[in-house]
Amino acid sequence: MSADGTTRAPTLLDPLRQRNFRCLAGGRMATYFANAMAPIVLSFAVLDLTGSLIDLGIVVGARSVANVALLLFGGVIADRLPRRLVLQGSSVAAGLAQAVIAASVLFGFASIPVLVVISVINGMVSAVSLPAAAALVPQTVPHRMIRPANAVVRMAVNAGMVLGASTGGIVVGLAGPGWGIAVNAAVFLLAGLSFAGLRTAGKPAAAAGTVRPLAELREGWSEFTSRTWVWVVVLQFLVINAVVAGGLQVLGPTIADQSFGRTTWGLLLAAQTAGAFAGGFIAARAQPRHALRIGAAVGAFEAVPLLALGTTSHVAVLVVAMFINGVALEQLAVAWDVSLQENIPQEKLARVYSYDALGSFVAIPVGEVAAGPIALHAGIDTTLVAGAVLVVAATGFALCSSSVRRLTVKPAVPPHRPAGEVPA
Repeated sequence: MSADGTTRAPTLLDPLRQRNFRCLAGGRMATYFANAMAPIVLSFAVLDLTGSLIDLGIVVGARSVANVALLLFGGVIADRLPRRLVLQGSSVAAGLAQAVIAASVLFGFASIPVLVVISVINGMVSAVSLPAAAALVPQTVPHRMIRPANAVVRMAVNAGMVLGASTGGIVVGLAGPGWGIAVNAAVFLLAGLSFAGLRTAGKPAAAAGTVRPLAELREGWSEFTSRTWVWVVVLQFLVINAVVAGGLQVLGPTIADQSFGRTTWGLLLAAQTAGAFAGGFIAARAQPRHALRIGAAVGAFEAVPLLALGTTSHVAVLVVAMFINGVALEQLAVAWDVSLQENIPQEKLARVYSYDALGSFVAIPVGEVAAGPIALHAGIDTTLVAGAVLVVAATGFALCSSSVRRLTVKPAVPPHRPAGEVPA
């Protein structure tokens, strides 16, 4: 409440005053820290064990396959069980699994079959935790704080990924992969401890009645497809994620090696991360009525770094392009989360999130695999420019939907009424 008696717009600090939200944000930051660290330390453990790239691909790929295969059922579980227990249990399970791998490496009984089995377990628990964490945000803050709360969560997730990746490299370099995996296990357990502090409502409404996984998947699919704006935006970003994954994860490093170098590529990724943090502040403060329309539109800015990489090697231009991309991406991410959380029933929200995540998870490896052959045939620059055109076209497709353009969000601050006026 402001000095003149009117309700003020919530800030980034307001959600952090809520104990439940602090536990959720801290747990998600630790989870993404651990998930960013895990493939790095595990990769070096496999290389030390056998030196085989094939073995490395099998171990790392096993986690991804298990994650995608069980992601939809993770949404069902998160809609039936108390989400805080789902998050706590999955974090502890991941921590114990990593502890087993660390022990096997440190005490010399590691083998590729053991690493594959544990990687599958980690993929399974990640599939359960992702939709549960995303669906839990509205249960931890008052409605008026949903937008800044999602912005804070996004900033925590980004920070966790950056810190986790860098910590993984440092620990492996200083102490070896065995101790790196041990640290990774400790971070997962720390996430579980943070989630244990949550004190939210019990089971979602979907928990009543007999467990019918396939029927509940169909129910989630019906919820996903019944709202045009949901599947249209998911299709938009299925295309964008595939194009950007191939352009930035595969072709970007190739261009760096051919021109401005790996150090500068690291600088560009840092600029993108800085843009994401700046975008989080902007998203938390902005109160657009048609947030999804704006969010879908700024998806076109995913084309900016692709165009820049395909047309110039000037570092200053590339830094600006990556920074702008980071800012824009956060506007869509926050608008998307707020739109889902306000419009999807709580008892079905995790399943809708799981269908959303599945689209992203499938698109990314498709783009990464396709980028190389296409670039060899058409040329790297042409591939990047064509990818930028695809991004703009996908954005135009989304904005053609009146459902996307017209969706409104509930105001965080009630309209001010003159003294003495009462609602009709």
